[in-house]
Amino acid sequence: MTRPADTYLRFLQLTGALPGEGSSLLPLGPLEERILTLVACTAQDNEWLSVRDLMAQSKLGSPATLHGRLKSMRRKGWVRLAGTDDSRRKQIELTEAAWRYFDRLSACVMTALDR
Repeated sequence: MTRPADTYLRFLQLTGALPGEGSSLLPLGPLEERILTLVACTAQDNEWLSVRDLMAQSKLGSPATLHGRLKSMRRKGWVRLAGTDDSRRKQIELTEAAWRYFDRLSACVMTALDR
């Protein structure tokens, strides 16, 4: 019997090795994954997420915690900061490697759906 959960569980199995071989990205912690998803979804909506906007996300944690995670994600190669017209504001952007990670996740979704 095929259950709807089977597709999701297959997806989890397929993503178990991500970022995986050939990737220069270091693994993320749970909070960093949430931040990465927020940055990606914001970009997908053709909007920008500034460091200040991220720090205002109290549901994710304190500004100090978020700043530390953002710094860690930059070192790991997941995000970069881009300047704006206001030199005091920086926009958070995904690196090309992070976009490839989401491309690979998407491929895993498609593979899981095919089964």
